[in-house]
Amino acid sequence: MLDSAAVPFDALKSRIRQLYESETPGGTKFRYALLLLDIVTVLFIVATSFLPRTKAVESLDLVFGILILADFSARMIISRHPLHDLARLSTWTDIVVIISFLAPLAGEAGGFLRAFRTLRLLRDYQMVARLRTDSPFFRKNEEVVFAVANLGVFIFVMTGVVYETQKSHNPQIANYADALYFTVTALTTTGFGDITLPGTVGRLITVVIMIFGVTLFLNLAKALLAPSKVRFPCPVCALQRHDADAVHCKACGTILKIPDEGMD
Repeated sequence: MLDSAAVPFDALKSRIRQLYESETPGGTKFRYALLLLDIVTVLFIVATSFLPRTKAVESLDLVFGILILADFSARMIISRHPLHDLARLSTWTDIVVIISFLAPLAGEAGGFLRAFRTLRLLRDYQMVARLRTDSPFFRKNEEVVFAVANLGVFIFVMTGVVYETQKSHNPQIANYADALYFTVTALTTTGFGDITLPGTVGRLITVVIMIFGVTLFLNLAKALLAPSKVRFPCPVCALQRHDADAVHCKACGTILKIPDEGMD
């Protein structure tokens, strides 16, 4: 009885693993669909952060919550090390996001929890590898793309932190737009002074925004201004990134044969 029940489950598990891990056209399309779902989810979170809660928004919450729960469940089913995966921060951020979409959380508190969904865009290494293969733009601008993504995630998450910690007692933070405005001015160290976060907690949040935000902003500037690199592992020392016109590896001097995609 147990064996007969295990066969359909094994077949289902094999099918799910093929969708999530195989290099077949179907698997590739499926993972691009998941990437599109992640992007649409983030855009939905950003848009609804500035809108009042309505029945339509709550219905869409339920739809996104079910889709994310299905994705999470599928990943756990095919996981080869489920206990190890449960120990990851990214796993628990997904759990928090699912709860925030499906549970009847009060007001916009769920918006803050959903901000962690943006972290999902940065941890799918298999999708990154696929983008390197399929997208010449991504290959040429990978560092810039990641720098922009990291900065965007930080701004969005810290905007949620500022709003949730200040809305109840700080009249200067009336909505997400106010929180976003403060986050950006603190991050750039512009400091107009028209909005401030009072108290010890507020000052600590401001310090975190300035220190980490400036670091991420400098990383973006470095990625934009640095000479473009190509990803090509050196066959001898395994150095990954080289100048686009490199003939020799700068680390060990080995002759490189970097594929030339031709002139644009």
